[in-house]
Amino acid sequence: MTANALVVGAHAVGDPVAYARAGGFAIAQTFLGDPQAWKGHAVTHPGGAAGLKADAEASGVGLYVHAPYVINVATTNNRIRIPSRQMLARQLKLAAEIGARGVIVHGGHVGATDDPAAGFDNWRKAIEGLDITVPLLIENTAGGANAMARHLDRIARLWESISRADGFDHVGFCLDTCHAHAAGLDASAVVDAVRAVTGRIDLIHLNDSRDVFGSGADRHAALGEGTCEPDALVRIAREAGAPVILETPGGVDAHAAQVAWLRERW
Repeated sequence: MTANALVVGAHAVGDPVAYARAGGFAIAQTFLGDPQAWKGHAVTHPGGAAGLKADAEASGVGLYVHAPYVINVATTNNRIRIPSRQMLARQLKLAAEIGARGVIVHGGHVGATDDPAAGFDNWRKAIEGLDITVPLLIENTAGGANAMARHLDRIARLWESISRADGFDHVGFCLDTCHAHAAGLDASAVVDAVRAVTGRIDLIHLNDSRDVFGSGADRHAALGEGTCEPDALVRIAREAGAPVILETPGGVDAHAAQVAWLRERW
């Protein structure tokens, strides 16, 4: 992957198209509603979904949608799993309406005493029940003793399960570098290791970490200001060959400075 091939942007605060234009970003990620809420998800852009899609296309900005954090389609708790499936379906529908390139969702978890096999199968069932018209990108997570996508062996079991689902060909993977660091994944080998399991990496969440390797803590830091090895972050992004989204602290100026930091080292 050459420097000219670097496609990079950030998670936007507010209007994602305006944010991308202000920072000079090719892509932007956004929430469609409160990420900690079960209700009220909609496109609030002027002109609605059609307006956001038109503005993004006119500006040449590629959009990604991050699904709400409350979603957990793996859980054995029906009161969470069923609303999670419904919300994920709505997120995919809204993402399609704005012309998004993908919807990112966390892998979720099952209870401490649950058999993880139930969570993997719940993921398979969820995919079979979804109308996936926009790529669905499952993201690795930082912590959780019974998480579906924290460690490589669990990601492998998840992929084996969902590979049997109708609709699997529309499912991809988002690699978060802070989460990988927190989970204790070797930065020097993580790209090859993930590809060996999933066959693909579709998006990079390029984040430094405030916490030490293997901590299980999901606290992002600005690039070069955390505990991740700076050269390793750049190498992961380069080796993955996928679009890069920053989910680091700060607004558009801070994100633009970090994009410049990345380009200088590319």
